[in-house]
Order: sequence, then structure tokens, then C-alpha cells
Amino acid sequence: MLSDVHDAVMSGRTPPVPPRDVVARSWSRLQADGVSPARCEDVVLADVSELEARRARSALRSVLPELRGTLTDMASDANFIVVVADSDGVVLWREGARDVQREADVLGFVEGARWSEKSVGTNSVGTSLVEDAPVQLFSAEHYARSHYGWSCTGSPVHDPRSGEVLGVLDISGSAMSVHPATVALVQTAVRLAESMLWREHAVHLDRLRTDAAPVLARTCGPAVVVDGHGWVVAASGIGVPERLASPEADRPLLVPGLGLCVPEPLGDAWLVRRRAERAAIRLELDLGTAPRATVRGEMEWTRALSPRHAQILRVLARTRSAGIDAASLSEALFGDRDHIVAVRAEVSRLRKSLGPVLTPQPYRFADGVEVRVIR
Repeated sequence: MLSDVHDAVMSGRTPPVPPRDVVARSWSRLQADGVSPARCEDVVLADVSELEARRARSALRSVLPELRGTLTDMASDANFIVVVADSDGVVLWREGARDVQREADVLGFVEGARWSEKSVGTNSVGTSLVEDAPVQLFSAEHYARSHYGWSCTGSPVHDPRSGEVLGVLDISGSAMSVHPATVALVQTAVRLAESMLWREHAVHLDRLRTDAAPVLARTCGPAVVVDGHGWVVAASGIGVPERLASPEADRPLLVPGLGLCVPEPLGDAWLVRRRAERAAIRLELDLGTAPRATVRGEMEWTRALSPRHAQILRVLARTRSAGIDAASLSEALFGDRDHIVAVRAEVSRLRKSLGPVLTPQPYRFADGVEVRVIR
């Protein structure tokens, strides 16, 4: 039945039953990009030096021992393989049942293979990256016919500091071995990985806190020390949220209670303090064909906006001080309430770009920010 559905959709005919929504979206994206199932048979491989470089810079390498202890033995016994890919869909590590690994070798599902959706079609690694959500696929739900013999379950792993996607954890095996509980297993392993990354982050903040204490003691007036992702290490003379926007050299940062500040490098951290008298903060939104946001106050800067970020700001401009929660924003952007994870990631990126002119829970413009929408 699934192969009949696949053949009908690929040929432009009405399928006997519609594919699942996540599968339909993936197939639609690939067809819109002119990607044929046959083209997805050609696997792109990174060379050894590129693979090693990707492994070295992957934040997931530090959680591998725990993932191995949790999943690899189980996968071998259950005749699965466990795959860790980076945010580009490149397979970094692959372990598990030897027989399944040999079958994966034939498929090209090997370390260094680019398993993104655009490269090999609908698959649990690449499609979960696009959807930013767990994806389980069975047999002919895959785009490439050579993948019909497989069942795959993948879920993105997020950086708990920034919300950015670090990569994907995937369990794959024979199509006959698919089990609904695999989704829960993968998500449990992902939560384990993210909790370990958060513990590493907490240890890093503690170290920075020790270094920051004497600096704050010598600083006149209110000041804040943050890490490279904007997480507050310590503050003096002011109460601030646990996280600010990510600091950058010579880029003004809007801090509640301090106004516009210019972050100053402080080893692995940043010192944030007021440089001038506070002024009103005005946010000007040009949401036309070339959307951009301009912040005016003690300093002025402009940021180009993606179409999605412009759409988010337009919704927030309508809600004003009332704000909007993630589920309602998902409905406004996507027409349903099923894209909460994607919404949170987009707003996180938008706040990183604009600073705390936006506040979470609910999403809205910060108090004291005057908003003007040009179009």
C-alpha cells in the first residue's frame, strides 16, 4: 500500500490514501525543488579530513559515552544501528548491529555521508532537521526507493544554551523491525544528551562566576557579566533575567534596567554596563519587500529580517502588550498548533538578533519599547 501511495504521488496521480502529514510535507518540498527519487540514490561523502573536522567541532562528541552506554548495546541486541549526525545531516558516528551496519554500507548510510533531506530525500535524519521535530518513517514513506527496506526514527538534539539544533540522534533498522516505542526511546536519549550538555554549561558558568566576582567588585555602578550566549553569570546593583541577548563586540545590547549597553570582552565572558544616560528605546519595523528592524535610542542599529522573522514581528505588533504564547504563534504562522518547537527556535534566533526588545512567556515587545510599523 505505501509503495502505491509513493508511486501515485510521484506520478501526479491521486493516491489510494494520503501520506501522513510529515511525509506529504517532505515529498512536497523535494518535488518543489525538482529532486527526483532516482537522484537521491547518489550519496555525497565527506572526505576523512572533513569528517574529522566536523566531529571535532560537534558539541555532541562530549555526550557520546553516555549515549553509547544507553543505546548501543540495546541497538545491537534489537538489530538496529544508532547514528549521530550534525546539523547539516552529515553522519558523524554510527554503531550497532553488525549485520545492519553491513546493509547500511550498501545503502551508503555510512560515517561521512550527507543524509540531509535534499541529498537523499525523505529520511529521519534530514527530515527531522527540516521539521525540527522527531520523525519516524517506515518503508515507502522514504523518498528514495532504495530506502524502502528500512524503518528509521530520528530526533533533533538542541543546544540548551541557545536552542540551536546541534544534530540528530537516529535509530534505524529493517522495515520489519519498526516499533512505535522507538520514538519514545530516541526522545529519552535526546533529553539525556541535552541534560548532560546543560550540566556542562552550568559548570562553565560556575567557573566564570569565580572570575567575574573581583571584576564586579571593582566596577562602579550597576553591571552584568554574561557568557557568550548571553546567560547571566553574575550581576551587581541590578536585577536582570537569567539570560540576555548574545553579546558581540561593538554591537549595542539592550538590557532591562540599564538601557543600551556595549558589551566589553572579559576573557571567556562579557562585561555589560551602561555607557551613557538612558534614552527612550524605539523599534522601527519596515516589513515590506526588504524587511528590516531599526532600534533607536542611545545608539542606533539596523538588522535585516528573514521573511519568517518579519511575519513574527507583524503578529507581535498586532498583539502589543498582551503578547502571544508559542501555540498561538504557531497557529498564526503555520495554521496549526503543531509547530511549537519551530516557533521557539525562530523566536530564539530573532531575540539573538534584536536583543531583549522582545520578551518571552508570552512573546511580546519589552516594556518601554516604542514600536512603529512602517508597512
